[in-house]
Amino acid sequence: MGDIALSGSCLCGSVAYELQGDVRRFYHCHCERCRKTSGGGHASNIILRLKSITWTTGEDLTRSYKLPEAERFTSVFCSVCGSPLPRVYDGGIAVVPAGSLDHEPGISPQARIFGGSRAEWSCSDDALPCHDTYPERS
Repeated sequence: MGDIALSGSCLCGSVAYELQGDVRRFYHCHCERCRKTSGGGHASNIILRLKSITWTTGEDLTRSYKLPEAERFTSVFCSVCGSPLPRVYDGGIAVVPAGSLDHEPGISPQARIFGGSRAEWSCSDDALPCHDTYPERS
């Protein structure tokens, strides 16, 4: 998908960020963990190889929760309003909640993942491919 520059913020505006990276994936994830952290039927995440991230305001207000039994699942959020924020993992991979963006990213979701975990009431059946797990890199 290529290099991209993104900026975003939380609901209350206390935390804002700018980042750049090489986009790897843009998925709607229906796994239980993503549903719980988003509060909806899925989380829409842009996954990229991070080149830089700058917290332009409020970095000290970010908090994170690492799910103890999960190898890689962490939730990062604003401590004032609770909005999800980008999370950065070892190896320079960032997961950006698309709902935190301040502008359209200029890219579209590629697929739905963990479709087997989709809640019956959640949206589905659109033109996007649906995978029961995280697809292998093509």
